[in-house]
Order: sequence, then C-alpha cells, then structure tokens
Amino acid sequence: MTTTPSLSAPSQAPLHSGFGAETNAAEVIRGADLSGKNAIVTGGYAGIGRETTRVLAEAGASVLVPARDVKKAQANLRGIPGVEIAPLDLLDSASIDAFASSYLASGKPLHLLVNNAGVMALPLTRDARGYEVQFATNHLGHFQLTARLWPALARAQGARVVQVSSRGHRYSGIDFDDIHYARRDYEKMHAYGQSKTANILFAQALDRRGAPHGVRAFSLHPGAILTTDLARHLGPDDLKRWHIEKKADGTLAPASDCPFTFKDVPQGAATTVWCAVSPQLEGMGGLYCEDCDVSPLAQEQKSGDLSLTGLHPWAADPQSAERLWTVSEELTGVPFPI
Repeated sequence: MTTTPSLSAPSQAPLHSGFGAETNAAEVIRGADLSGKNAIVTGGYAGIGRETTRVLAEAGASVLVPARDVKKAQANLRGIPGVEIAPLDLLDSASIDAFASSYLASGKPLHLLVNNAGVMALPLTRDARGYEVQFATNHLGHFQLTARLWPALARAQGARVVQVSSRGHRYSGIDFDDIHYARRDYEKMHAYGQSKTANILFAQALDRRGAPHGVRAFSLHPGAILTTDLARHLGPDDLKRWHIEKKADGTLAPASDCPFTFKDVPQGAATTVWCAVSPQLEGMGGLYCEDCDVSPLAQEQKSGDLSLTGLHPWAADPQSAERLWTVSEELTGVPFPI
C-alpha cells in the first residue's frame, strides 16, 4: 500500500544553467565520472536514446539497454563499450516483469533509469489488454518497469529516474473518463499528448514518494528532431501542419516557411543527459525541463500550439498526478512498492 505524500505543484523556476538549445549531450556530461554507476535506457539503441547510451557509457557508466528488437540493438550499439542488451517489450507485462526480475537478481543498484522509449502519432491501435498503444507504451509500460525496478533504485542511495516527455503534452491532458478511446473519437496527436502529459505527472508523483528514499525524478522535452524513427508515422497532413517537407530520399526537412527550430540528435539527447547527471539539480526533483534547464510554467495556456514553451497547467496539477498514479496501478495490476 503506497503512502500519498503532501501535495504541491512543481516549482518551475529556471536555473539559468549556462546551457541552451544548441548544447549537445557530450558538452553536458563533460568532466563527469560515472564509473561504478549503473544505468538503464529504454529505447537506448536508436535516435536520442542511442546518443544517451553512448555518452553515459563513455563517461564510465555500465548501461543496460532493453530492446524489443535485440538484433537491431546489437547492430546499432556495436563498438560502444560498457553496454549490455536484454529483451523487453513495454506492451507485454510478462516481458517487463522478466526483465526487471533478471536485473534485481543481479543484486546491483540502479543509479539511472532513463525512460526514453516511445511511439508517436499511431493510428488507433490496441494492445492485448485493449489499451490504447501510445498511452500503454509511453506511460503504462514505463510505470510498471519503474515499479518493478524500485528495489534497485532505492538500493542506489541516490538515483534519478528521467522521463522523456515532449512539448507535445500541450495537445492534451488526461481524459480519466475515457483514457483508451472507448467512447470518444480518436485523434492520434491528442492521444500522443495524453501519454506525454502522463510522463510528466508520473515524474512528479514518483519524486514526491521517492525523495525520502534518495530517488529523484524529472521529465523533459528533448526538442523537435526530424531524423529519428519517432516521426515515421507522420502523414502528409501532419507534415503540412508543421511546415515539414519530405525529400525524394524519404528524409524530412523543415520547409522554407517553417516557424519551428529543430535539433540534431546530439542536441536532442542533451536535456535527457542533463537531467540524469547534472549536479545543478542536486536536491531537486519533480521538475519538467527544456533546453538543459528547468522550464517555466507556460504563460500562454492555449493547447496544441507547439510554438509555445513551458509546462502547461494540466501537466502541473498534483491532484491529476495522484489520480494517474492510482489509475496506473489499477491498469497494470502492479502496486508500486513504496
């Protein structure tokens, strides 16, 4: 039975960290010695996940990468020292439990858990339980994984859990009356936004519970990146809406009238790595970050406008975070052992 802590909204005060949108992951971690530290990076074999894995490993961490496609992971991570791969499917409850049981059996503490894997803009798809797949993958799978790995996180006596969310949380809060679109019309970007809001709220609720045990949690927007697999489900209407062009070779690029700024992969991984290792965040937690700094609360509350920065109020509501925690335990059948 979990203990509900006292509730308060996150204090989203920028630190003026000295980094910014153009900072890359190698710059953030420069000088850090992660020797003796253990990390798990979901989705850590492609895109910004692979870059996160690479820089953590090169700083001395032992990195375990869960993979649904083990052969692809082996090919993508070849040549990076200090990295191991183990099978995991975030849509398969038994697979999550098996992965976590194997890690716990090793007796090793877990210093860094980076919940990076995700899907975006899928047509309506349901898992074997009937759950909408974006919410099930991006949130519920990571909720269960974190719960199962909790003993190793607590054993670290100073761990961080990093939730890779998105500015896309502005598309939607959580519809607790119909999370899985049983009655309402499905809109793929609203479903994505709901799952990304869940990432942020989970980090807040986890931090409230984890702080007394030395476990702090953060969430973040990595930036808009066109060169990762996450964009593979975007259709012509999506590309037109965001002023993105598909070139003849299938790659994506901003159109001449595009109002958005895009990052490359090393820049996209920077905020993840900053949340994972920065001493500037010592003693803090539950915060949502952008561009290697704590993001302010959004001044403009209009939903769905991704040109706007900041944390939308529906992702800063402690009551929603607690309700999500209870619903997540019910949907996964996994009570969090705190």
